[in-house]
Amino acid sequence: MDYLSLNKTAWDNRTKIHVKSMFYDLAAFKNGRNSLNEIELTQVGDIKHKSLLHLQCHFGQDTLSWARLGADVTGVDLSTTAIEQAKKLTEELGLSAEFIAQDIYQFGQTNQKQFDRVFTSYGVLCWLPDLSLWAQTIFKALKPGGQFHLVEFHPFNDVLSGYRYFPSDEPDIETEATYTENANDELETLATWNHPISEVINALIQAGLQIEAMNEFAYSPYPCFDGLDYVAGKGYQLLHKGQPIPLVYSIKATK
Repeated sequence: MDYLSLNKTAWDNRTKIHVKSMFYDLAAFKNGRNSLNEIELTQVGDIKHKSLLHLQCHFGQDTLSWARLGADVTGVDLSTTAIEQAKKLTEELGLSAEFIAQDIYQFGQTNQKQFDRVFTSYGVLCWLPDLSLWAQTIFKALKPGGQFHLVEFHPFNDVLSGYRYFPSDEPDIETEATYTENANDELETLATWNHPISEVINALIQAGLQIEAMNEFAYSPYPCFDGLDYVAGKGYQLLHKGQPIPLVYSIKATK
């Protein structure tokens, strides 16, 4: 099965739904809302006059939010529909950004630029079968002394939902609607791969990056899982037998 084409088709379709959703609230973004969350804003810090590569950028809201904060941004995504939307949004807002329609591994083979920061976040790693190639792409894309920032959903919740924690050569194939409120039962078939946190960290180390920090968070900024409760000033939490589980983790690494 051509998993790359399968996921590209699904994300092309999802993009058309997402740009019309309240989950992404494109109207508010056009009016100046920054789509980034406190976790990544705190970790990445001052980005003004820095070059930033955003891997798996979807249709560019977070990428352009970094641009609004003063970064020189480049976004990469598998979905040509998402990149078309990102370019359209960039032009409409009068911002400066480069967007590239490629999967991560193709980009890693062709990219000749280096950046001060590489960033990726929230629901990205499950679409990648090979984290070693992913980490090598990040290493090659960073300038000496450059930083990589990952903010990702914690696999703890996936395990409680019945998914594997440890990796498998074969992906999970599922047919499901997307996570936004306007999905309207439109189904896509997707392939995903599970990656324990140890695999993520080891891939980055083996690629030559130095891990500076790893943090876990009991709250998600997004209500995209079943059973979440909103906690004012924090986000959304999930209790298991009365105890909050980790929903997000972050990694900072340096070349």
